[in-house]
Amino acid sequence: MCGIAGEICYGDRRADTEAVRRMLPGMESRGPDGDGLWDGGRIAFGHRRLKIIDLSEAGAQPMTDEKLGLTVVFNGCVYNYRELREELTGHGYTFFSSSDTEVILKAYHRWGADCVTRFLGMFAFAIAEHEFGTVTLARDRLGIKPMYLAESPGRVRFASTLPALLAAGGVDTSIDTVALHHYMTFHSVVPAPRTILAGVRKLPPATVRVIRADGTSSERVYWEAAFTRPVAATEQEWTEAVRDKLRQAVERRMVADVPVGVLLSGGLDSSFIVALLAEQGQRGITTFSIGFESGGGESGDEFAYSDIVARKFGTEHHQIRIGQDRFLPAVQRTVAAMSEPMVSHDCIAFNLLSEDVAKHVKVVQSGQGADEIFAGYSWYPPLAGVPRERAAEAYAKEFFDRPHGDLARQLNPQWLVDADVSREFVEASFARPGATTAVDAALRLDSQVMLVDDPVKRVDNMTMAFGLEARVPFLDHELVEIAAACPPELKLARDGKGVLKDAARGLVPDEIIDRPKGYFPVPGIRHLEGPVLDLVRETLRAQAARERALFRPEYVDALLADPNTPRTTLGANQLWQLALLEMWLQQL
Repeated sequence: MCGIAGEICYGDRRADTEAVRRMLPGMESRGPDGDGLWDGGRIAFGHRRLKIIDLSEAGAQPMTDEKLGLTVVFNGCVYNYRELREELTGHGYTFFSSSDTEVILKAYHRWGADCVTRFLGMFAFAIAEHEFGTVTLARDRLGIKPMYLAESPGRVRFASTLPALLAAGGVDTSIDTVALHHYMTFHSVVPAPRTILAGVRKLPPATVRVIRADGTSSERVYWEAAFTRPVAATEQEWTEAVRDKLRQAVERRMVADVPVGVLLSGGLDSSFIVALLAEQGQRGITTFSIGFESGGGESGDEFAYSDIVARKFGTEHHQIRIGQDRFLPAVQRTVAAMSEPMVSHDCIAFNLLSEDVAKHVKVVQSGQGADEIFAGYSWYPPLAGVPRERAAEAYAKEFFDRPHGDLARQLNPQWLVDADVSREFVEASFARPGATTAVDAALRLDSQVMLVDDPVKRVDNMTMAFGLEARVPFLDHELVEIAAACPPELKLARDGKGVLKDAARGLVPDEIIDRPKGYFPVPGIRHLEGPVLDLVRETLRAQAARERALFRPEYVDALLADPNTPRTTLGANQLWQLALLEMWLQQL
């Protein structure tokens, strides 16, 4: 886990190494253990390092192999790097480090851009070929590690965070109106390659982009889970397959030269991770849970459930209790840590949790992704039985924050787009071949878009704000492939995630498996009052907000007069959605 940056120029133009250098300080939290810069003439790479594998200086980046004529910057972890290293050694390669970074270099030399298909893990990397001036950019299958791009005539820049690109200068920071429509409609998610800023794009998940010295480039998607039924299997066989593959995914993510902990919410997903680690003989597992003061009639913690798991498996458990004295300062700090505006109140919880966890460990496993791949959310059951040709309509009804027509009463005219672009995006996804049922089509879309640009990005941004590496075993691509192929009725069973619940039975306490579905409770955001509401009011009435004029004044006034009643389709606070976007824009 690190921060990467770079500039690639075309023709005879030299890369601006000082611009790359300016991108690095803003990513220091992602890589507090060192930095580096490589000047390759037309190409320049920068790196901030977090030491997880090969703690020596031999693993420092940017990493160059002069013999092979390659330089790489890499963010993430390749869990099968030892096996790949052994295979590459058999092909005659020699190694000067014990890092997974060097394995990427050698693998690229051996197999070219197709090397990504051999990597088990999370990654975003850039590799420069010295002789030809070609640069290959790649992102992992589920988009766990980010890569932002800013293109202008004669060059392209990349970085692990959007603010890092802005620090280099010369980026168009005007609002992308299509992205704004997505933010207001598609549950605050802006699908790749767009971001809310017109001058910044992001490399989509499972994508390799090759940029040649003359400025031409090509892009290809190298992986996609197939939401079809390739084989007939019994319910028991599906259950065993899920359990076995998750067991393997958890074991893979213990690869590190430092201790690995677990973020334990008390829900099924993180509890299952702890249970599998204990089954594998891990002792002294360190677990962490967070809780807040109650508010708006809602409890602020799930300690009762996480304590059950901690006692059952004898973990070294840490309860982190957050009072109002820490909550308010964390709101603005959390917004500053976002590469893109993310409306989920979970962001603040993860930011505060990461701050404390980072004092104990540098790597944690987390349960994100299970709901998106095993159909754990409320909008999946209503799609069961819906004819495939009506699936997009049914999905929009359940998932979209508001209908397209409402935006004319909420956004000022200059920010409106004529077409319902979010609906068109969903319809195009649902119209693609494959994905046998309406539920399959929704899960395919969510795993490729919403999952990447909501929970996955949230975990990456908030943990990396404190130099903490988060690993997500439910997003092991081999597990995702099995989950995608599993019949929807097995996933929807038992109020959602039925096949996962069956796989956990006998390992995870029944009280955890059979409890009602919980959400990371952050009452201070779900119910706006006191100092947080004051902050929201100040943000939306600030001079910058008035000058930008995204929202109609009468809409803002109505929300401020009744801050907690108007909700989106899925129950998010509409006022917070507006305020979060303005807070983020005002911190640029």
